[in-house]
Amino acid sequence: MSRLEVVKTGKLWIGGKWPRSESGATFPVTNPEGEVVARCASASRKDSRDAVEAARSGLGKWRDSTAMLRGQVMYRAAEMLEGRAAELTEALQFGGAGAAAARQEVDASIDRMVMLAGWCDKIHQVLGCQNSVAGPYHCFTIPQPCGVVVAFSPAEPALLSLVTLVGAAMSIGNSVVAVAPPQAGLAAVLLGEVLAVSDVPAGAVNILTGNQKDLVEPLGGHREVAVVVSGGLSKASRVAVRMAAADGIRRVHAVPWTGSAWEDDEETCSPWFLEQFVEFKTLWHPAAS
Repeated sequence: MSRLEVVKTGKLWIGGKWPRSESGATFPVTNPEGEVVARCASASRKDSRDAVEAARSGLGKWRDSTAMLRGQVMYRAAEMLEGRAAELTEALQFGGAGAAAARQEVDASIDRMVMLAGWCDKIHQVLGCQNSVAGPYHCFTIPQPCGVVVAFSPAEPALLSLVTLVGAAMSIGNSVVAVAPPQAGLAAVLLGEVLAVSDVPAGAVNILTGNQKDLVEPLGGHREVAVVVSGGLSKASRVAVRMAAADGIRRVHAVPWTGSAWEDDEETCSPWFLEQFVEFKTLWHPAAS
């Protein structure tokens, strides 16, 4: 007796759980022959609000973890990516990448997570400083997390761009709401499954899949969001997110990289790229005379 194949249904990852979309909507993932191999949840405005609330709740535990522990968790995520490399390669091929290119992107994504993990306990020495002041004081400027970061990732490279944006925000101690377009939906779901078994605290990272255009306004205008980073939005959507963010104290950054530019480690792992995910605090302390 023949059996029916169980087709994977990728869900959203919100607050450490795997809910279906509040709207019940999904979109298909097809192979190059046009056959449906999976379905992914299409996030609604309500789902985006739930994700931000989860990110705000999960911020404290991730932010207050030691930098060394954050680095260990992210390195664990790289280990899990390595263990699921074949599945991730296949998911990227469903998105249209060739076999060799897909495997190369998975390898680059693993290496990228390792590199960003290394910044967790080093970024403070690079971006921080001791200021020279006229008076008997010590004056230090130190970087610290901004809070909740929303990251819109591009369709290409699906996995590498998502790992870069999520990993960069995580390395500083921020919590993240990542939004992947349908073309990158399955890769985003698999990344969520990797992070879920890497000791990432519930809510520290939340992953939504679906039409990014529908989520620009609710996420860009949410008062709990501190930073919005767009890596694949159209010009109209970038304008919309800036308009939505204009009534609050939110920073909006557009990532200029496209295509193979995401493979440049010197740019994507630069402390000057990570700087957009931090805010600076200046401390004064009396000095002995």
